[in-house]
Amino acid sequence: MINKVLIRKEMKETLSKLTKSLYENYSDKIANRLYEDQDWKQAQVIGITISKNPEVDTYQIIRKAWELGKQVVVPKCDPKEKKLSFRTITDFSQLETVFYGLFEPIETLTSSISSDQIDLLIVPGLAYTREGYRLGFGGGYYDRYLLNYQGKTLSLAFSEQLVPQFPVENHDIPVSKIITNDEVIKIR
Repeated sequence: MINKVLIRKEMKETLSKLTKSLYENYSDKIANRLYEDQDWKQAQVIGITISKNPEVDTYQIIRKAWELGKQVVVPKCDPKEKKLSFRTITDFSQLETVFYGLFEPIETLTSSISSDQIDLLIVPGLAYTREGYRLGFGGGYYDRYLLNYQGKTLSLAFSEQLVPQFPVENHDIPVSKIITNDEVIKIR
């Protein structure tokens, strides 16, 4: 069976080869496909990560959400509990750098929101299958969060991030849609 560690390593190498112009071009195409999507249009509260290279750029998506009057909530990791919580941000200055160079909401400047208030959760990942399964960065935070999340889910990915398969475990929960620079894959 294909090894997850190896897939992660190979995917990071593949993505590191995307030129700046391709990265911008693909991120733009993905964002524009997202803006046309019904789940995006209907969602009032959107859960989304602050992207870090080589993930699809989410800064422009967050700005667009604010422009449209949507509420943007971003994840905060609790490494002790290995849990995620989401907090509302209204400005990029409400973020701070934590471990692994990730940006997270500053607790004193943001308020927490429960999972049942999030209409659309944009789930990050490194690699995806066409069945909606994702290979994350290895922390398992989203797998645990998705267990109790009832809203809509989708992932944004470069077409390079689609792989034929990888080991899927019982606790893996597929997203319902993947938006790439080439297509929208509806899973269920």
